[in-house]
Amino acid sequence: MSQLAASYFDETHDALRASVRRFVEKEILPHVDDWEEQNTFPKDLYLKAGAAGFFGLGYDEAYGGTSVDIFHRLVCSEELMRCGSGGLIASLNSLDIALPPIAKWGSKVLKDKVMPGVISGEKIAALAITEPGGGSDVASLKTRAEKVTTKDGEFYKVNGSKTFITSGIRADYYTVAVRTGGEGYGGISLLMIEKGTPGFTTGKSLKKMCWWASDTAELFFDDCLVPVENLIGVENTGFFAIMANFQNERLMLTSMANMTSELALNEALKYCKEREAFGRSIGKYQVIKHKLVEMATKLEVSKTMMYNVAANMNAGIDQTKQVSMAKNFSTDCSDFITYEAVQIFGGHGLMRENLVERLYRDNRILSIGGGTREIMNEIIAKKMGL
Repeated sequence: MSQLAASYFDETHDALRASVRRFVEKEILPHVDDWEEQNTFPKDLYLKAGAAGFFGLGYDEAYGGTSVDIFHRLVCSEELMRCGSGGLIASLNSLDIALPPIAKWGSKVLKDKVMPGVISGEKIAALAITEPGGGSDVASLKTRAEKVTTKDGEFYKVNGSKTFITSGIRADYYTVAVRTGGEGYGGISLLMIEKGTPGFTTGKSLKKMCWWASDTAELFFDDCLVPVENLIGVENTGFFAIMANFQNERLMLTSMANMTSELALNEALKYCKEREAFGRSIGKYQVIKHKLVEMATKLEVSKTMMYNVAANMNAGIDQTKQVSMAKNFSTDCSDFITYEAVQIFGGHGLMRENLVERLYRDNRILSIGGGTREIMNEIIAKKMGL
């Protein structure tokens, strides 16, 4: 860790970092390669992470959470990513994009029902926004929820579908964006929909070029009746909740990109000392030295920017523009660094037994998920008055 980064952390952050690192070394690293090939990981890993307290960071102590700042969450994200499987970590952390709207705007009844089980790892939560016809254009989503009254009470009747949903098959609770009003952002609401609700089904796990260990699925709603009590917040205000939620998601994706870069750089540095060509280690050649220098420089700048944005977010300063910049910059860096790491490895970099191969594949999603690079640029441009 650089000296600049160290200034953001105290002994509580250091203790958490050590705890998460031990967890990764004991519970994940010995098995992660097999889990990647199996395209899944054991469900009891959620229970182990919940028991260790990693799912409660930043949530109300009444529900099993722990009061922390944003740097505790960054520490946890960074150390979990040391396992080298972005898909596994995306699945483990799906609660951190599904649970915040419930924690902030859900009723007490809804919080009491959902939060304790998710924080303990006994239950899994997923966020469902993206649809087959669009992702970043949240204001145009089509899944519709209409209020109906039956002999059993008042419900929202939901029809539509979602896709690319992380933890889509395994989840017990889904935070779902639906259209309850007219067209545009003003007609969107959030509903909590439980697995097993009649009319709600999931498709098979989608096969992807990256994040192999992640459970990613389609969701289908066919006259699915959801109790009105499952509305999160006020009807037709879901768009604002989604936008607020995106800021933390984008910071965590920035962290994932930077750790992807760090792992790739470390692997390249190690390989350069071991691999010989023309009678000496390849790290002695100027062309390789300069690659490594450029990789390290870009990563240092990206991490410095991320920590600065996090500090401002921690202080309550709006960072909508800056976190979008940080996400774009970090994913540009991880694009460059993972590419160069594979190049340094040569043919060995294409082999699955080398971590850089997985990092190269997994990296590709980071400039797409949580808002594409192009959408980030639109946000930045708007904040610049363009």
